[in-house]
Amino acid sequence: MEYEHILYEVENGRARVTLNRPKKRNALANPLLDELEHAAWEADDDRNVHCLILRGAGPAFCAGYDLSGFGAKPPDDGIPRRTGRTIDDDIWSLERNNRKLRALWDMHKPSIAQVHGHCLAGGTDLAMVCDMVIIADDAQFGFPPARNLGALPNNLWLYHCGPQWAKRLNLTGDTVTGAEAAQIGLALKSVPPEQLEAEVEGLADRLALIDPDLLSANKRVINVGMELMGAQVLQRLAAENDARGHRAPGTKAYFAAVKEKGLREAFRERDAKFGDGRARVEGPEIRDAEGRLIDP
Repeated sequence: MEYEHILYEVENGRARVTLNRPKKRNALANPLLDELEHAAWEADDDRNVHCLILRGAGPAFCAGYDLSGFGAKPPDDGIPRRTGRTIDDDIWSLERNNRKLRALWDMHKPSIAQVHGHCLAGGTDLAMVCDMVIIADDAQFGFPPARNLGALPNNLWLYHCGPQWAKRLNLTGDTVTGAEAAQIGLALKSVPPEQLEAEVEGLADRLALIDPDLLSANKRVINVGMELMGAQVLQRLAAENDARGHRAPGTKAYFAAVKEKGLREAFRERDAKFGDGRARVEGPEIRDAEGRLIDP
């Protein structure tokens, strides 16, 4: 496959996959997801590769799904295809995207998400299907579309940060910093931004010392343990639940606002009432009149 929306390289026992739509903050769309899925299995098949590093070009790891409709419609081949107008069409489409992301979970070799800048909405889905997340201290991690665009179509939050923080962040769409994400278990660790690449590459160096078959055995037994706790069943249910969320009055009002005012203004109106849109992991959440956190 010729890659147009990602960069792929193999060096020193690792495959580096770079989301390469920096002008769109690496927003996800079907062509990129197709390439990402292909690259994951290519790395898994390459005996020179011990692990995969997933990162983003430009100022962000991934800002979520591209809601501007990136990607041309397939040519009309005369076959009546799903339009997304029924709830089953919606679930089918969400599950299709989830399967592409899940290649990073299902591949036998370990994957590391190297997260900087914005990691929002579908970007969090992408990070959390990786085996380990290393994040910059000043990154922004959260799912703002939970405020008015439906439910989360993937949900590994429960398994990483527990039910209370999962609810605190999923119910409000508020974000946490990279340092706070690591503190509550959404990431393995956080480091200063200037040390992020070295930290990830250092971990890849250590994984390169291990037989890939042993890496596979030890990754897969942990993943199977999570699956026995319902992790993959919950992802299927998350897609169905998101389709349900798409039919909420608040979601319908959002789409009406997009049609009337455009994406940018609809987002601005949604998020303005939330101030800086941040949660605080430690200490009280004292806010100013505009809803911005005040340091105690």
